[in-house]
Amino acid sequence: MNIGIVCYPTFGGSGVVATELGKALAAKGYEIHFISYSQPARLDFFNPNVFFHEVSIYEYPLFDYIPYETILASKIVDIVKQYKLNLLHVHYAIPHASAALMAQNILKEQGFHIPIVTTLHGTDITLVGKDPTYEPVVSYSINHSDAVTAVSESLKRDTYANFHIDKPIHVIPNFIDFSRFAKQKKEHFKKAIAPQNEKILVHTSNFRKVKRIEDVVKVFALVAQKIPSKLLLIGDGPERTNIELLCRESGVCERITFLGKQEQIEEILSVCDLFLLTSETESFGLAALEAMACEVPVISSNSGGIPEVNIHGVTGFLSNVGDVDDMAANALKILGDEKVLKTFKSNALKQAKAFHIDLILPMYEQVYEDLLKQKERA
Repeated sequence: MNIGIVCYPTFGGSGVVATELGKALAAKGYEIHFISYSQPARLDFFNPNVFFHEVSIYEYPLFDYIPYETILASKIVDIVKQYKLNLLHVHYAIPHASAALMAQNILKEQGFHIPIVTTLHGTDITLVGKDPTYEPVVSYSINHSDAVTAVSESLKRDTYANFHIDKPIHVIPNFIDFSRFAKQKKEHFKKAIAPQNEKILVHTSNFRKVKRIEDVVKVFALVAQKIPSKLLLIGDGPERTNIELLCRESGVCERITFLGKQEQIEEILSVCDLFLLTSETESFGLAALEAMACEVPVISSNSGGIPEVNIHGVTGFLSNVGDVDDMAANALKILGDEKVLKTFKSNALKQAKAFHIDLILPMYEQVYEDLLKQKERA
């Protein structure tokens, strides 16, 4: 089966999941064609079954804003015909689903029929998609996709609540590849970060407002008053400057390290004791799941799909969005007792295994096979 995957190339959850899914499918013998405006961040290896097709963007004096959706649709048409793709899997509703539908209609006129699977990941529904400017296009794109999946039950509910959807949505959660995400022996690295055996807290994201990284800093400041600890902030984005200023104002700047974007995040997670996820909204919480796979318990908000991943009192604790006092108190419950910390670490790993890629990948394969059977019958 030849599959086209359309995704954002960034470190955000949708791009990561799309890339890891494609890599896993390629390992099983599928021919995978990634289509994006730059090479996906985690497409960092060679596989004869994996191809990358760049959507070239040229500036024209006529346009104040480049019509990316139109350029993408044209690229999809070209790749489908040239490589005889059997199916398109587009990640994130805006603008990938609508561009794919445009391409599908163009191809249909030329005698090609290409089924489309659209996967909803989060802010395409919970933030951007709810903007009245986008709602008609998002609703149309979902309803006219041949199959639709969402990464959590929470996201599925939000989609039905906020859009006029008459299409069934299949929940296929995000997954973990344990050949990569597993606790590694990095004691020398831990000693370099915490020479006095301090506890290491960590947060990773794209540093957008929705992640509420200021709450991460506030929680850490409260924890650091009680327990010697360090905080690692992984990632980058529009809020970094504000967070750096807050760190200086909070008086714990010397205990916080900004690591920027990191490729081998599993190596860093392997030396950490607690993961902080304070987001205003999260449709799944892939970053938390990756931490749990490395035996790191999670202190998080109870937003969106996070409770489907982080089990309160078992793999970590949940608090209301913005309740930094409760989050800090829960963090201290875990970090203040080595026996408790060990139990939570073990529970985190056990829960993460429920999202093993070997369990999730067949769900996507079934969706693909069902669509191709429908195509044959049509």
